[in-house]
Amino acid sequence: MKIKFNICKKVLLASAFVLLANCLQAQSRYQWKTDSSDGYSYRYVSSDPTGARFYTLKNGLTVILSKNIKQPRIQTYIATKAGSKTDPKEHTGLAHYLEHMLFKGTDRFGSLDWSKEEPLLAQIYALYEKYNHTTDTAARRAIYKQIDLVSGEASKFAIPNEYDKLMSNMGAKGSNAFTSFEQTVYVEDIPNNVIDKYLSVQAERFRNPVLRLFHTELESVYEEKNINLDKDDRKVTEAMFEAIFPNNNYGKQTVLGSVEHLKNPSLKAIQQYYQTYYVPNNMAIIMSGDFDPEAVIKRIDQAFGYMVSKPVPEYIFEQEKPIIHPVSRTVIGPSAEYLTMGFRFPGAASPDAQMLNLVANMLSNNAAGLMDINLVKSQKLLSAEAYPQILKDYSILTLQGSPVEGQTLDEVKKLLLSEIYKLRNGDFSEDLLTSIVNNEKKSEIRKLGNNPSVAFDLLSNFTSELDWAKELDYTHLLSTITKEDIVHFANKYLSDRNYVAVYKRQGIDTGVVRVVKPAITPVTVNRLAESVFFKQISAIAEQPIQPHWIDFNQDLSKFKLLDLDVLAVRNQENELFNLTYQFDIGQWDNKLLDLGIGYLEFLGTKDKSSEKFSQEFYKLASDFNASSGNEESMISISGLNSNFEASVDLLHDLLHQCVADEVAFKSYIERIKKMRANEKEDKGAIMQGLKAYAQYGAKNPFNFTLTDLELDALKAEDLVAVLHNLAHVKPRILYYGPQSVSELMRNLKPLKNDSNAYYKMAKGVKFEEKPTIDNKVLFAHYPMKQTEVFWVRNTGIFNRQLMPTVAFFNGYFGAGIGSIVFQTLRESKALAYTTYAYYRQPQKKENHEMVGAYIGTQSDKFKDAVNGMNELLTDLPESKVGVESVRENLLKSLASERITGTSILSSYLEAQHRGLSEDPRRAIFEEIPKLTYNDLKDFHENKISRKPYIYCILGDKKDLKDSNLSNLGDIKELSLSEIFGY
Repeated sequence: MKIKFNICKKVLLASAFVLLANCLQAQSRYQWKTDSSDGYSYRYVSSDPTGARFYTLKNGLTVILSKNIKQPRIQTYIATKAGSKTDPKEHTGLAHYLEHMLFKGTDRFGSLDWSKEEPLLAQIYALYEKYNHTTDTAARRAIYKQIDLVSGEASKFAIPNEYDKLMSNMGAKGSNAFTSFEQTVYVEDIPNNVIDKYLSVQAERFRNPVLRLFHTELESVYEEKNINLDKDDRKVTEAMFEAIFPNNNYGKQTVLGSVEHLKNPSLKAIQQYYQTYYVPNNMAIIMSGDFDPEAVIKRIDQAFGYMVSKPVPEYIFEQEKPIIHPVSRTVIGPSAEYLTMGFRFPGAASPDAQMLNLVANMLSNNAAGLMDINLVKSQKLLSAEAYPQILKDYSILTLQGSPVEGQTLDEVKKLLLSEIYKLRNGDFSEDLLTSIVNNEKKSEIRKLGNNPSVAFDLLSNFTSELDWAKELDYTHLLSTITKEDIVHFANKYLSDRNYVAVYKRQGIDTGVVRVVKPAITPVTVNRLAESVFFKQISAIAEQPIQPHWIDFNQDLSKFKLLDLDVLAVRNQENELFNLTYQFDIGQWDNKLLDLGIGYLEFLGTKDKSSEKFSQEFYKLASDFNASSGNEESMISISGLNSNFEASVDLLHDLLHQCVADEVAFKSYIERIKKMRANEKEDKGAIMQGLKAYAQYGAKNPFNFTLTDLELDALKAEDLVAVLHNLAHVKPRILYYGPQSVSELMRNLKPLKNDSNAYYKMAKGVKFEEKPTIDNKVLFAHYPMKQTEVFWVRNTGIFNRQLMPTVAFFNGYFGAGIGSIVFQTLRESKALAYTTYAYYRQPQKKENHEMVGAYIGTQSDKFKDAVNGMNELLTDLPESKVGVESVRENLLKSLASERITGTSILSSYLEAQHRGLSEDPRRAIFEEIPKLTYNDLKDFHENKISRKPYIYCILGDKKDLKDSNLSNLGDIKELSLSEIFGY
């Protein structure tokens, strides 16, 4: 499951002067009220735009419901206020274990025959307790062999992933969960016509969870731990928390747990943890979407009324001592160097902690913060940011900075502290406070109507025990903060001595101890089985949702602005707009295009500096963005309609009048060189390059870039000329906003501001996918504990007739936790934490389709993992239950999906690129009921089975020396210069 730290990006902002904050709250239009309906009392906040109702059932269960009729779907979270902080100290990582196990079912689902499975599971529980208390290596090995043997027998009576099949049949999306410091959360996005099914499954899920298939799932947790041992960012975060919270479990324990504890799990301890913390008075159900709250609260009460309230142990910790001298830690790893600094603050409920969001925005807001202007714009640092991490007991203000070429991390620290000094000394404009308020208003508008955003805010409010009324009053309170308040706050909490600094240095971490894989026999999958409970849930009636397809003739306007094509969709919900100029030229046509667009960030005009442009865009609450793809480029501006003309004029002024800046150019080229060097140390970028090499050959889009010599020969005027020419290329205009066509025609000025002819850029190189003829291995060395393998096979050009089959096949074969690939390689064989496969159709009709497959595994499992994937690529296992589950999921997902806003424009253009005249989802929806397993098998045999593949392998050469890579195909080890082109 996906792991996330509980970082509440926005909490109530209040003045450091608590009395003032309380007075303001008393005057606020957001006040707590109570009401009742049909026997259920609830609290709500007056003027709350989310309309959230806060219920507490008789057993103490919190239910938070927010109605939004924008689309017939519901975002749901079920949360418990327990995480790694409340793990027993002798069993760290336990909350995360439990999160995984709550996908395994109960005595009613996930089991073929509970009467036969139960005694075997009892044996396994007892064996694990014996294993946990045994220290002799030989004896432990013998016990584990027994665990493996009995687990194999027990698996014959288990139905792996039946939970996923239940949710898939409902049309659910994003089935997931995450564990953090003080919360564990279970996530679903469901159609609004399956509420009864959803609640029945969730109520059963938490009634009596069974820890079945434990040893294979534990192996997945091992893999997850090993993955994170390869993540330098994760190691930096853990080092920061260990140093800044020596007395609190934030720093004493990690979410994934220690290697030693992972090797000694206790099912008894897991059950005790569940019984202690998974009680109704410690849990909440949060739902945001299209439903009737009065009907839903009754159903939740009926479903979860069986839960019994119990006292929850209070987490008691020793208070942290003030940091009076800088504390330093060092993390070693292969990725690029950077520095992280942390300042400790009080917990989420403290008014002082609640100032953090503002202070972080003052320092860094990706536009006009002190660090943005003084460190990034000036190119003193490669990157810099500040952000708050708000937790219940304590909080952190985190600063991060990456060095430019030749810069030390101590110099980075000095520069970061210089911006803290500016806060302390009041060396900033009060306009920045006004700008932050404007942008916060825009952010609140954007968030409303977005079910996941609203639900997540309500979730954070519950787990951090905040006051929702004060949350809603955030912007008003923000507007009351003065420059003097900021200076007072900065001097109270931020100095040059009370921080922790973590130095991320480059090198090989010889201290990493990975979790060694135990010997595991693959367990039975039982793909054809389904429980009685599954059938009962399937039989619950549901009212069909009628699909809604985009009408490309009705749902968007097409007109001319002079001689320019304009595509527009009217925003009838709020005052937000998005304007995009799209150009049919890209990086393939001119290598300088991407560099020129990047240079624009550091340019101004004769009358206005680059810094001033950033400040004015931010003051208008406008986001300016430019990018260059392979064959298309775009420049966009978005913001508030009230500032539409001013925002567009500002954008036009910058594009037309920008002038070369030699100082900025010199720093920019050094910046590019440093970024290119850092890319070579990023394993994700290296794998991306391997895949491009496999698809296109030695000369490919990934390495189509300037050489070091070409970069050195560049002049500032070359890049400015590219920008000026781009502003005179004929664009396509895309608009989403509240203006009508007539208003837009009146208010929008063409980008080209003269009577000259449009600039025509000559078309450049055209990269084409190369046919996959023979098995080959492309290998790149990277010092890591895991090995990553990606299979690539290019097939024929885009075939629109295959779209329904491709959608069905991907859901069945390799997408999601219920797919054949996931069930076999992770659930049955415990070979990976992450594995998937897909058949991909291109975005343009002239391009080729491809097969892709991935597995990340421990190096000692490499052979088994590759063989396992190859077996699935050769023969497609049959699962009638799986076929019907995917069918139901596709039909219900398509029926309840509503494409709105800017997505209408992108969907139309995507259809145009593919040569389609109507929304392709209609054809998929109509064909899915007709498809069978035999259709999937025929597709698999024709496109995938017994075909040559190129294996892209990234790993540590010394760990793979005995892996016989040559058995896979001819090996070519690629150098970084071959991969990157420089």
